[in-house]
Amino acid sequence: MSPAALPGPVGLWGGFLDRLPAAQAVEAVREVEAAGVASLWLPEHSGVDPFVRAALYLSATTHLTVALGVATIYARDPEAMVAVSSTLEEAFPGRFILGLGVSHRSMVEARGHTFGPPLATMRAYLAAMGAAAGQRRRPPTVLGALGPKMMTLAGTAADGAHTYFAPVPHTAAIRAALGPGRFLAPAQMVALTDADGAVDQDAVRQYLRFCLSLPNYTANLARYGFTEEDFTAVSDPLVDALVVADDPDLLGERVSAHLKAGADQVVLQFIPPPHADVIRGRLVAGELTSLTRG
Repeated sequence: MSPAALPGPVGLWGGFLDRLPAAQAVEAVREVEAAGVASLWLPEHSGVDPFVRAALYLSATTHLTVALGVATIYARDPEAMVAVSSTLEEAFPGRFILGLGVSHRSMVEARGHTFGPPLATMRAYLAAMGAAAGQRRRPPTVLGALGPKMMTLAGTAADGAHTYFAPVPHTAAIRAALGPGRFLAPAQMVALTDADGAVDQDAVRQYLRFCLSLPNYTANLARYGFTEEDFTAVSDPLVDALVVADDPDLLGERVSAHLKAGADQVVLQFIPPPHADVIRGRLVAGELTSLTRG
């Protein structure tokens, strides 16, 4: 997939929509598109099926690109993954991106599956998808990649990578591993400010603690100099590396840093997870337009 295939240098994380009933979420997505957002990324962790929601959102809009960031490979066998993703590609050509990930051991085992070696499991899964695809048209596929070996696999067996909970230096490292011609979309956490421009630091740290309970993330952050002390305290340097306030200047600097490091698109995730009406209100008012257009 050419980096030019995805519109705009900035996308929006769509997890805030998962807590809405489907009809309200569809209405909100129309507002998202009308506000000028070109790309919406959907996670899979809240009990809402991202493929069903993707179909609803694509049907309700005319040019919005919907990407999955990311669907867990343990939830569907390779044939099922090919079937659902190729169906969306056929119905909405060029507007859907399939993101795949191995998830986390605790989450996989909670589903009743055995968590296998991440790299070997993903490599075998991609090969099985290729064997199952036949003549079906498949969408661009990106991998949720953190470590160097999964980064390399994303560059050789997929169209690129989508990264999460990682600092700007990680974006540079994964660009080097991917090589040219592969798409890279890191997520960037953005702390919403109140009317006085202040960030609720306690709430931000509380959200980060959940992510820091997952070994995949802490192992990756350790590669960039963070320690157990940083994880336990949710230290200021750690927060600063992962989160930026939604001040236009500060956010613009962070987005630019990711782009200079090799990102093709930066996906903004507002934290702590706000009620959907907060994001909708700010989009309708035009307050986030400059942020999501880059």
